[in-house]
Amino acid sequence: MINCIAIDDEPLALNLLADNISKIPYLNLVATCDGAFEAARALEQHPVDLLFIDIQMPGLTGLQFIESMVNKPMVIIVTAYKQYALEGYHLDVVDYLVKPVAIDRFMKACNKAKDLYELKNKSNQAGLPPEYMFVNVGYSLLKIMFTDIVFIEGLKDYIQVHLASNPKPVMVRMSIKTMEDQLPSSVFFRIHKSYIISIRSITAIRKNSVFIGNKEFAVGETYREVIVKLVKGTVS
Repeated sequence: MINCIAIDDEPLALNLLADNISKIPYLNLVATCDGAFEAARALEQHPVDLLFIDIQMPGLTGLQFIESMVNKPMVIIVTAYKQYALEGYHLDVVDYLVKPVAIDRFMKACNKAKDLYELKNKSNQAGLPPEYMFVNVGYSLLKIMFTDIVFIEGLKDYIQVHLASNPKPVMVRMSIKTMEDQLPSSVFFRIHKSYIISIRSITAIRKNSVFIGNKEFAVGETYREVIVKLVKGTVS
């Protein structure tokens, strides 16, 4: 079972959300909360795998609450406001639902959370470092092998993951910092505010540049120490 908490300051919306959760057989609703501060207290008492949370709430918004969390569970945003979708995806939420939410759309979001939950548990049970990751692309979870990643480029509202197996990069609504945190640091490193490079793909190194084939990547000033570590074989 996936333990979850529902958070919404509107009583009718909270009751509807709780009713929808009750229809999903693998969800276990451990608490309903009318705001972020009550949710914070509930999280201290209950181990939770998934949050359903509104955005506009008094005191602390849903986005502020998500951003403040250290050990963040999976999050599905349920809100009446479409305009915060990009901010939500930058916080690596599982899905972003706009009220009123049809039950089939709600179930689709829950199924995505279930897939992620099962994948994380399998990886933890095996006790081995993961060889892949799943990213949100549209309404699907796309599996990407770490060995297939050549480099990652951060753009304004999303990132591009460049793969050896496909000439067309994968577009993902995620911050480059979030991606960096999910990649194994023994294989990938940040060379610029906009680039993460796979060590396997590097073909040459110059003083302030690295090359992948004929493509040159300038190394940002704050990241130049990594070139020294790379040459010495001490990147970790």
